[in-house]
Order: sequence, then structure tokens, then C-alpha cells
Amino acid sequence: MNLTYTSTRGHGETVTASQAILKGLADDGGLFVPTALPKLDVPMTSLAEMSYQEVAYEVMKLFLTDFTEEELKNCIARAYDSKFDTEVIAPLVQADGVYFLELFHGNTIAFKDMALSILPHLMTTAAKKNNVNNEIVILTATSGDTGKAAMAGFADVPGTRIIVFYPKHGVSPVQEKQMVTQKGENTFVVGIEGNFDDAQTGVKKMFNDKKLAEELGAAGFQFSSANSINIGRLVPQVVYYVYAYANLVKNEQIRSGDFINITVPTGNFGNILAAYYAKLIGLPVNKLICASNTNKVLFDFFTTGTYDRKREFTVTSSPSMDILISSNLERLIYRIAGNDPEKNAAMMQALTGEGEYSITDEMKKELKDFYGNYADEQETAEAIKALYEDTGYVIDTHTAVAAAVYKKYVEDANDVRPTVIASTASPFKFARSVMTAIDSKYSTLDEFELVDELVKISNTEEPEAVKEIRTAPVRHDHTCSVDGMENTVKQWLGIK
Repeated sequence: MNLTYTSTRGHGETVTASQAILKGLADDGGLFVPTALPKLDVPMTSLAEMSYQEVAYEVMKLFLTDFTEEELKNCIARAYDSKFDTEVIAPLVQADGVYFLELFHGNTIAFKDMALSILPHLMTTAAKKNNVNNEIVILTATSGDTGKAAMAGFADVPGTRIIVFYPKHGVSPVQEKQMVTQKGENTFVVGIEGNFDDAQTGVKKMFNDKKLAEELGAAGFQFSSANSINIGRLVPQVVYYVYAYANLVKNEQIRSGDFINITVPTGNFGNILAAYYAKLIGLPVNKLICASNTNKVLFDFFTTGTYDRKREFTVTSSPSMDILISSNLERLIYRIAGNDPEKNAAMMQALTGEGEYSITDEMKKELKDFYGNYADEQETAEAIKALYEDTGYVIDTHTAVAAAVYKKYVEDANDVRPTVIASTASPFKFARSVMTAIDSKYSTLDEFELVDELVKISNTEEPEAVKEIRTAPVRHDHTCSVDGMENTVKQWLGIK
């Protein structure tokens, strides 16, 4: 099947997978979605015998149909290599009766590596396929992890530049140090005086600015995105859910065909949307458990059917989820609206204009695959402490939100079937929050003393990503206002 992509808002043209990856965002501001959903065409018993790279090919070939087998396998081989500190790429760890899918073994110790290790290879391959001569400028907003993972992926990749905007006071010290020490002559990092939603809104505004696109084109540049709005980010994320299920079968923890639950700590909705796509292509998934932090805009949506961003923004210990506008939710809205672009566009317009939209009762029925709940700061800390004291296993704050919400789901639904929890970041990335949750005595230690203590109590090695930033010099110290984002981009690109 030759799979094509269309915009969730209906006014963009139908494009190939490689064109969708290059564009990032559709011309009408919508997100690219497949015009039909493929089906897994390899038996689970066969997938269970495959490496991560082999599973990646079997899943990604279904979505990226205009890539040749050689092109796709080459992208996969270059992405999932020795930059990951475990050969299996995404190990499953059983603790407290659930399976933690560790997605943080890449070189920036967060789940974003799983997709952003391959996106530069997909994008440069797509550029060649489509005879693109412009230099590709990756424009990205980050709540902490995407920025570093994207820069690490694109650093010094020929024909590309990458600029990352992050909330200056809204990321962890380790996250910020990882970004501002990033090497690469084609990388640029800017802290904005605002939150992640401000950064993301500013980036989307630039993507939708036709005059700016013309100025860029005249100077030999074109924008693309490394955020999870890019279908080239979403497709690789589907892989690890299929791989996790296959491994449960391989280890005889479930039988092929058994239904599992998947719990995902959720901010921008991309990671749980990938799990939903895995279900849609044939993975036996019963319930998708959407875990929010104190910024519980998604919990309220699943509870009421109204998405309302008009609320106080809270900076939490799980900053990658500190989001009030979950961009990838648009792909779900489009689907539950019966793939109706006009309905979806009207809701997105209401979100921009009035700050909220409500779905119909018919659409609510289509959300039966999802369960939403949230964990506040105390519940998050308690989940870290309890799991460590009971099992010796240490999780980060985002994974702890998921673990706490999973417990609530079990209480609400009395459903104890096998469950995979997406473990989205290494505890070393949020050492202060993790260590003080375990014991308040650690609160007086500095950032790297906390890392040393975490090595001891978790009985694991310090990740290379943390070792590197102990002594790495700061290379980026730029800041700007939200209103100054466009001028900052132009100045860096040398456009007057």
C-alpha cells in the first residue's frame, strides 16, 4: 500500500511520507495524518524473535512507504547504534507488578532520543528524494528534552541548522546545562522569558508566516520541525510499543493476542498518541492510561470533554509535562471527529481564539480506549519513594506521575492485566527532585553531589550524558522575549 498524508485541517495537499517529514507542519497549520491506517503484517511470534532495529523496520515501512528498503534500513542502522548504552535499545524492567519500558538509554537520557536519533537521517534522505536544495532550518520549541535530543541528532548534519527555544526558568538544571553546552556549528539555543506554551506558539506562528517563508526561501533556507508534530517523530515512537509487547511474548510474560494496558506520562500528547497508533495498526491494547501532572488540562479534557487552556500554569518537578496546549491531541480530535477536517479546524480555531473547545457526545464515545487522571507534586514524590523502598528501583519524576496514575486506574477499574509504563527519562536528569523525594536529607547537596548519591542508591552507573556536562563549557547564553523570537531567528541566519 502506498500510504499518503493529509492535513487535519483539510486545506493542505496530499503528500508522501517524505514530503510530510520535510514540511513538518501542513500549509494550513494542521498536522499530517495518514490517509489510511496500515496493519501489522508480521506475526507477533516472529516480531518476538527480532532485534529492536528489525522491529523498527517492520513497523516504519508501513508508514513510510515512499522510502526504499535500503533507505529505511540505513536510517535505522545509523540511528540505533552504539549511542545507546544498552544493546536492546529499550529494555523492559519488571518492578512492583508492572513493566517499566526504559526509553532513556540514548545519548540525552530521555525518550525523545528514540525518535530524534532517526529523524535527521529520515529528513536528509527525504531532502534528497525530493530534490531539495535549500538548507533545512529545524525550528523547535522544547519543554526540556526535545531540544537537547534534537540538537544531538542534528549537530553538524550537512545541509541542516537547528534553533531551539526553551523556557528560561522552566527546565531542570541538568536539562538546561545539556542544552547550553551543546556542540555543533549548526546549533543555536535560546532561552525565552515565558513558558513552553509561549515558545511553542511562537514557533507555530513562524511556521505559518508566509512572508517569512518567502524571505527564508530567497536566502536559501526552509523551515522544518523536530517537535512531535512532525510525523517523522511520531512513527518511530510507535515502534517501541510494538517492541515492548513482542518482548513480553518472547519472555512468556503474556501470550500473543493477550491484551495489555499502556500508561504514559503525557504533556504534548505525542507519546501516548504513538501508543494509540500502535493499537490502531493491530497491537492488542486494552486501555491507554493518560497520566498528567498538576497542569491537568488533559485529565480535565478526558473527564469533561472540554479542552480549556485558560488556567494557571504551574512549574512542577516534571517539567517536560508542564504544557497547557497539547499539540498532538489535534490528531486524535481529527480522528474522533470522523476524519472531518472542518470540524477539527473549527475546534482548533476556538482553542486559539477563545482558549477552549468542547467535543460532541458522539466524539466522547470514541475516547473509550483512554483513561485520564493526574498526580500532584506530593503524589509524584510519594510514588518515587514507595517504589524505591519496596523494590530498590529508582524512577524519574515523569515516570512517577505515570506510576501514581496507574495505581488510581487500578483502583477505579479493578483491572490488573499486564501493564507497560513508559519510563520517559533517567532519574539522573532530575536528580534533585528524585533524591529529595526518597529522603529530605539530600536537599542540601549540590546537583553533582546528588548524582553521586543516586549512583550509590540505584546501583547503576552515572550516564555519559551527565558525565559530559560536569565540565562542558557553556556555548549558548542567548535569551529573548517571546515577541523577539522571529528577529532572533533572522539574525542567526543572517537575514536582514
